[in-house]
Amino acid sequence: MIESDIGVLAILVGIAAFYFRLEQVTGWRIFTVFPPLLWIYATPMILNNLGVLPGASPVYSQLSELALPVFIVLMLLTVNVPAAVKVMGGGVLVMLMGSVGVVVGGVVSYVIVHGWLAEDAWKGFGALAGSWIGGTGNMGAVAAALDTPPSQLGLAILADNLVYVVWLPILLGSKAFAEKFNAWARVPADRLENMERNAAELHEEERPVAMREYLYLGVLGLGVTWVASVLAPMLPEVEPVLSTATWRVILITTFALLLSTTRASKLPGSQALATAIVYVFVAGMGARASLSGLAQAPAFVMGAYIWIFIHGAFCLAGAWIFKVDVHSAAIASAANVGGAASAPVVAAYHRQSLVPVAILMALIGYALGNYLAILTAQLCHWAVS
Repeated sequence: MIESDIGVLAILVGIAAFYFRLEQVTGWRIFTVFPPLLWIYATPMILNNLGVLPGASPVYSQLSELALPVFIVLMLLTVNVPAAVKVMGGGVLVMLMGSVGVVVGGVVSYVIVHGWLAEDAWKGFGALAGSWIGGTGNMGAVAAALDTPPSQLGLAILADNLVYVVWLPILLGSKAFAEKFNAWARVPADRLENMERNAAELHEEERPVAMREYLYLGVLGLGVTWVASVLAPMLPEVEPVLSTATWRVILITTFALLLSTTRASKLPGSQALATAIVYVFVAGMGARASLSGLAQAPAFVMGAYIWIFIHGAFCLAGAWIFKVDVHSAAIASAANVGGAASAPVVAAYHRQSLVPVAILMALIGYALGNYLAILTAQLCHWAVS
């Protein structure tokens, strides 16, 4: 067993780096079905169960206490709601409807399948809600806020990827029905032209990151984490969801969103650095998981499929209510379910000019993810209590 803390951290970072490098060098199609995230979680889990990595290490707790909060701050710094609204208009409202669909779908599906799951599976559903409203980072943040067992996080990651395999082709394939869909949704004739024009004004080249800007990002991430850690214990706990850890995540999220309205949002490099941090965190969660938790996988995945189609129904309802085209509706769902990794892919397939705004919509999902996923977990718990 590797007992050295620095050795454990080196292995976790090395695993994350290895799979992204493997994807880059080989171009294997398996990574389009099962992306690096799944392997980055599964490999440390296997190494733990083989006795190579320890099941408990100070490294794991420090990733939750320090790395994850810094990630939240960096992830949310570049949220730009006004720009997304200017280009997408009602498309942003469709995304919000999709987010509500994730909350409702999570509760409904949990009520249906909870009998086959562990008592604390509502925490896993909360983590998956974080991913489907925002992205992988929200999944990690909510898992930390709820103290989600590593086995439940593993089920959430597995379900997330198995659903993605089915849902992404549906979003891409919807382009073939654009004319009929837009007629059904009563889309105004000039909507697509207006989106194209506004999207063209959005383009902005990100400049290279200077050394001092990494220091600025570090100060912001650690400073917000420090302030939130001081304030969180002062707030009332409401079991089983609103613990000090939950309040800490909520406060960090709120402070980071406030920073996004300042000049701090112009600092380059925050997204890339945040993404690297969260993948190391996921590797750490995998190292604490047990293979025995996979016995619940069939029921958990079945619940996830029920859940995603409820989300889809809410997106369709939103498209009809707000008279939104199929391209915007597909991007809205991708911004929820796939986050910043998938929304640009769907946008590029539907309308290349909407790629930048698709990223902005995914960032709005990041902003909402922690709040609504914690709410989803609470509602799931109440629904079966």
